[in-house]
Amino acid sequence: MAKSDDDDAYETELAELQLALVKYQQHAMQNGDKVLIILEGRDAAGKDGTIKRMTEHLSIRATRVMALPKPTEIETTQWYFQRYVQHLPAAGQIVIFNRSWYNRAGVERVMDFATPKQQEMFLRDVPHFEEMLVESGIQLVKIWLDISREEQAERLKERREDPLKALKVSPLDDVAQEKWAEYSSARDEMLTRTHNGTTPWTCVVTDKKKDARLNVMRHVVRTIAPEDISKDVAKPDNKVLFPFEIGAIAEGRLNR
Repeated sequence: MAKSDDDDAYETELAELQLALVKYQQHAMQNGDKVLIILEGRDAAGKDGTIKRMTEHLSIRATRVMALPKPTEIETTQWYFQRYVQHLPAAGQIVIFNRSWYNRAGVERVMDFATPKQQEMFLRDVPHFEEMLVESGIQLVKIWLDISREEQAERLKERREDPLKALKVSPLDDVAQEKWAEYSSARDEMLTRTHNGTTPWTCVVTDKKKDARLNVMRHVVRTIAPEDISKDVAKPDNKVLFPFEIGAIAEGRLNR
C-alpha cells in the first residue's frame, strides 16, 4: 500500500525529532544533564509506542527505560519510593519510567492493592519527593496519556487478537473497561493534587497515535533541550497536548 502524504509528513517530522533527541543526548552526556521522564496513562494509551520512537536512536548506555514489576515481599515493607530511587538518572543519563511511583495513585487505588492510608500518604508526600529530585539537578518531565473509552476498548481487542501483541495482554486489561469510572476518579485526584509549578503535569490526547507521539516528542525536546537544539522544533498542538489544569476535567478535555 502506497504511503499517503500524511504518512510521509509523519515520518519526516519523526526523523527530525529523533535527530533533535540524539543531539540533546550528546549535549547531556557532555554537560552531565540528568533527565527523568515519567509516562503515565490509562491502559493502551500508547506509552510503549511513544517510548519506542523516542529511544530508537539514543545511546543504550545512556538511556534506560524502566517498567518495574509488582513489588517483591521485601519491597512491600520498604519505604514506598525506595525501589524507584535506585533507577534515578546519573549525570549524562535519560531515564524513562513506563509507569512509575504513580501506580500508588492509580492501579493500586482502583484494585485495592494499597490501603487508603497508604494512598493518602503518597499523595501528600510525592510533591515533596519530586521537589527534592528537581533541587538535586534532575530535569523531571511528567506526562499523562489520555484515551477515550471507545478507543481503549478497540486497542485492547486488537491486543487479544494479535499473536504478536500477546506479551502486552494483562489480566488487568478487562478491568480497565469495567472500572473506567474508578480510574477516572483516581486520575482526577492524582493530577489535581500532584500538579504544581515545580513538577507540573502535561496531558496528551492519544486517540490518534501518530499525533500523540509527535506532540510528546516536541514537548520533551522543547522542555529539556537548550535553545540551539529546540529552536527549530514546532510547538505542540494545544488540541493534542496541554498543561494540566482543573478546567481540563470540567470541560471534558480529559475523558471521563
